[in-house]
Amino acid sequence: MAHAHEPATPSTSLTVTGPTGKVLKLSPDDLKAMPHKSVELFNEHRKVKETYTGVPLTDLLKQVDAPTGEKLRGKLYLLGVIAEGTDHYRVLYSLAEVDSANHTGDVLVADQIDGKRLAADGAFKLVSTEEKRPARWVRNLTAITVKAIE
Repeated sequence: MAHAHEPATPSTSLTVTGPTGKVLKLSPDDLKAMPHKSVELFNEHRKVKETYTGVPLTDLLKQVDAPTGEKLRGKLYLLGVIAEGTDHYRVLYSLAEVDSANHTGDVLVADQIDGKRLAADGAFKLVSTEEKRPARWVRNLTAITVKAIE
């Protein structure tokens, strides 16, 4: 049985909050001005290959003082990254899963699909190259929060 969801409000801004409470607020133009990366993914839901372009999540997390690379060690491995869409759909990644120094996959805050700006999925979408299914991808991404998970 399919789940019935209310249509989500398209995301128009993104708030990233670090583990110490430092906040970064981004507009679509702010994200567009940052260095981008492209990844090709197979969307299991739609059964098609898609090319997403966006900013590596680690680049945004560094701006809110989240520990990355060599700074990520010990009890800091208990930090989680919670991503939320405008429809309140939320997913959890460990900080190590999204850090390119600790994990081989790419997690992007995408603003383009197949060379065009995102439309139906809002201005921002979280995607991951390591997911077999896009269940932890977040459409209409509006908030990313790093916090201790214990």
